[in-house]
Amino acid sequence: MPANGSAHIRIARPSRDLTAADRFWRTGLGLTELFRHTSGAGEHSLLMLGWPDACWHLELTLDPSGMLEPAPTPDDLLVVYLGEPVPDDLVARLEHCGGKRVPAHNSYWDEWGTTVQDPDGYRLVLCERDWSNSADR
Repeated sequence: MPANGSAHIRIARPSRDLTAADRFWRTGLGLTELFRHTSGAGEHSLLMLGWPDACWHLELTLDPSGMLEPAPTPDDLLVVYLGEPVPDDLVARLEHCGGKRVPAHNSYWDEWGTTVQDPDGYRLVLCERDWSNSADR
C-alpha cells in the first residue's frame, strides 16, 4: 500500500498506568479496545484503542523497566473535531474518568473547544469546529 490517505496511522505513547489510561480513553471518550497484550515478566504491555471505522488508533505502552516515562509538552495534542458544541456531559465523564480540564497552551483551542489532560499528562482537545483535508474546506 502506498503512503496516501488510505494508510492507517498509529499514534503510540508510553503510559504509567494502562488501567487509568483505559478508563480515560475508553470509558471517558468512548474509544473501543482494539487489542490488548498483557506482558509477562520483562515484556511491554500495550493497549490499542480507537473507533472501529477510523483510519487511526492510539497505542499505549507500558515499559516493564519503569524507565520510560511519558513526557508530553503542553502542545502535544490529540484533537477530535466534533463539528458541534462540546457536550458538557462528555467533559464531565472525562473528568470522572481521571481527566483534568486545563487551559490550552494556544488560546485558539480555548476559543474553539475544551482541553482535557489524560492521566499521563497528554492533552485531548475536543474541538467544536469541523475539519476536512480537502482543498475546499
